[in-house]
Amino acid sequence: MPTLRAVIDDLLAATRASRVTLRRDLPGEDAFPVVEEALRPGVGSLRGERSVHLPTQPVVREVQHGRQVVQDDCRVAYDDPDFQRMLEAYGGLAAQIVTPVIVGGELQAIVSVHQLGTPRHWTDAEVAAAARAAEQVRELL
Repeated sequence: MPTLRAVIDDLLAATRASRVTLRRDLPGEDAFPVVEEALRPGVGSLRGERSVHLPTQPVVREVQHGRQVVQDDCRVAYDDPDFQRMLEAYGGLAAQIVTPVIVGGELQAIVSVHQLGTPRHWTDAEVAAAARAAEQVRELL
């Protein structure tokens, strides 16, 4: 069985994205902090990033309902001002795949694949790879 870190590293390799993060619902934390992350060279880390209040973000509200969110162009996904500020705070987030990890009917973790700079079209294989990674995380939790 792979480690959480290996799952995240493998997903970065499979998608050739800028960044992959694993956020967990931890006791005493209110915003699903990043617990694992894989980065391309030159890409900034989101560990410890606290300027974005995740529970009010539209993507987090969707994954709380068990839905995978696939955005080829984040700039046009939501006109919510807080969402638009998050795109900049996350280093120019341009496209993303955000996949919930549901355990016992509750959102326990979030696997996110980020493309910075310019939008991109996510392939069916990349979307499926994110779903598989979330399932592997679920098995490891």
